[in-house]
Amino acid sequence: MHITFVTPAVRGSRAGNRATAERWARLLRAGGHRTRIITEYDAEPTDLLVALHAWRSSESVRAYRAHHPAAPLIVALTGTDIYRFQHTDPQATAYSMHEADALIALHERAADDLSRAFHNRLHTIFQSAEPLPRRQSPVQSRFDVVVIGHLRDEKDSLRTAWAARQVPSASRLNVIQLGRAHNDHWQALAHQEARGNARFDWKGELPRWQVRRHMARARLMVISSVMEGGANVVSEACVAGLPVIASAIPGNVGLLGDDYPGTYPVADTAALREQLLRAENDPGFLQTLRAHVEARAPLFRPKTEQAALERVVNTVMGQYAGHQSTYTL
Repeated sequence: MHITFVTPAVRGSRAGNRATAERWARLLRAGGHRTRIITEYDAEPTDLLVALHAWRSSESVRAYRAHHPAAPLIVALTGTDIYRFQHTDPQATAYSMHEADALIALHERAADDLSRAFHNRLHTIFQSAEPLPRRQSPVQSRFDVVVIGHLRDEKDSLRTAWAARQVPSASRLNVIQLGRAHNDHWQALAHQEARGNARFDWKGELPRWQVRRHMARARLMVISSVMEGGANVVSEACVAGLPVIASAIPGNVGLLGDDYPGTYPVADTAALREQLLRAENDPGFLQTLRAHVEARAPLFRPKTEQAALERVVNTVMGQYAGHQSTYTL
């Protein structure tokens, strides 16, 4: 088949939607399909449209339906779709969701926050990650904690830095923050924090290989988001055997499991500080976290993601038995 992905993130962007679209296109090409990625639907014939982001891609969904009123459509839901835009802009978000033959969520707790009307077309696909070439020895003089992601409100990005401010002087805790500031406000906050917090090191946006090198050497990763659709960085940490401390939001718990012991109440600086110090000072706790993420790792293998994606595509196309390809070379 010819499968078109539409994502609001332009080519070269490091946004999660773009990375997901490129990975899914690659996985489906490996299964023999033709794929392309665009930012807006352009009326080119296709056998199937996969729209990433119900709200941001709603105009593309409308254009697709205008040209193909009854053609196959899959919509992948982001964290902002589920936890923000279906409430703040329900008309556009619900339109895309109602038009979809299948909805994809990236973690297993998404149904809790969606209308039951959508449950029968909701599928979970865990985003995959490649293992690190090897783990590296950590810096012995520090307890390096890595925080990965663009600095913005949804990520509660400086929570870990704030938690590191008031630890005992004997603590070796050191926060390495990777990711560019989303806007001038966040850039100013990050620079201010770096000036006043000796335990905070903001590296800015780095190439992927450097991010993976930091993960290979870190002792722990924190994901502090207030909303997530299922962050790929959690998949990467699990596959890398990197212990995680996470805000107890559905998007994190839905990846790490209901029984994951390394969570804290969202935006609770003191609770996060307590978890960080426990991880630093209790080797047994750190090993428990590592055992949990390693047990989850098989969920995030590329072959697992590819098989799940193929199942959704086949389910949708099965509803269009006899559908003739509109794509011509």
